[in-house]
Parts: sequence; C-alpha cells; structure tokens
Amino acid sequence: MSTPSLDLMFQALADPTRRLIVERLSRGPASVQELARPITMSLPSVLQHLQVLEASGLVQTKKIGRVRLCTLQPVALQVIEGWVNARSNNPERQEEAPAASTTRPPRGGS
Repeated sequence: MSTPSLDLMFQALADPTRRLIVERLSRGPASVQELARPITMSLPSVLQHLQVLEASGLVQTKKIGRVRLCTLQPVALQVIEGWVNARSNNPERQEEAPAASTTRPPRGGS
C-alpha cells in the first residue's frame, strides 16, 4: 500500500460523520450496515462517506460474501500522528506560542 496523501486524510476527517465512522472503526472492523445504524442518513450517503475515507487511505473495505466489511488502516493514522508530532515537538514553535499569548493587551483595561 502506498502512503496516502495527508491532504486527503485531513479532508476526509473534516466531516463529523466520517470522524464518527473512524471512531467506531477504532474499536474494530464493522459492516457497512453496522456503521450506518447510528447515523441518521440514507445508506447510499453512508457509502459515499466510506468511499471518501477509503480514497484517503484511512479505511479499507472488503466484500466477504454478501457483507462489506470495513477496517481502519493504522498506517494512515500513523502518518497523521507523525505529522502532528513533528510540529508539536518543535522547540521553536513551543517557545513562540507562550510569547504570543503574553504580548496581548489585557481585555477591558482601564
């Protein structure tokens, strides 16, 4: 499997329905029907969300008999985690953030 595009992954995760699906799949594989059950939309709409997640590399689907099984792809989550960690562990960024917050003027000053 090639490394999925970071842009596609963040775009896929920008939608709350897709984040709900990813959250559910973090607990283990699920059928499309299981994923659709708590979501208040049509099955074709849920399938469209799954297609976006699959195109981003976050989810893989496999047809087993008459059931389409969906699984979360940990490699894609590791790519996101690595990107976030590379930015949050940068000492220059950590020094800039507190400095920026202390230079603001107080609210409702006298």
